[in-house]
Formats: sequence, C-alpha cells, structure tokens
Amino acid sequence: MKKTLLAFVAGLALALAIVLPMKMSAGGPPAKHPEIEAAIRHLEQARDNLQKAAHEFGGHRVKALEHTNQALDECHKALEAAE
Repeated sequence: MKKTLLAFVAGLALALAIVLPMKMSAGGPPAKHPEIEAAIRHLEQARDNLQKAAHEFGGHRVKALEHTNQALDECHKALEAAE
C-alpha cells in the first residue's frame, strides 16, 4: 500500500511537471524542452523532500528515492536523445 502510494506520488510529480510546465524566467532563452526540464526540477524537489523525510517508512522512502533517481536519469537521457 505504502509502496503504491509513494510510486503514485512520484508519478504525480512527473505528470504535473509535464501537464503544467513552468515558464522560464524573463530574459532567458526559451527552453528547448520545457516539459522535460520542468519534470527534472520537480523530481529534484521530490528527491530533496524524500531525503529530508524524518522516517524510513518501512524501507519505502529509500525505494521511492531509487525510483525518483531512475526517473531523473530517464529525463536526462530524454534530453540527450533530443539533441
């Protein structure tokens, strides 16, 4: 149940990053792939929050960190493939 919840939260963060891309700050060049870049920012924030969590949650926090890092790796690979 908890594993499913943590996987859902990680998936939700990725989905929100894709559906609601953040705009670049004014004056900067437009992002080539704003959805993926926003997903990376959201996943990095999720990773930081998971790392700071006060409990282990029966090992599920560590597993969620692993999945989040895998998702970050895939997003970076996606940007490399787009080049």
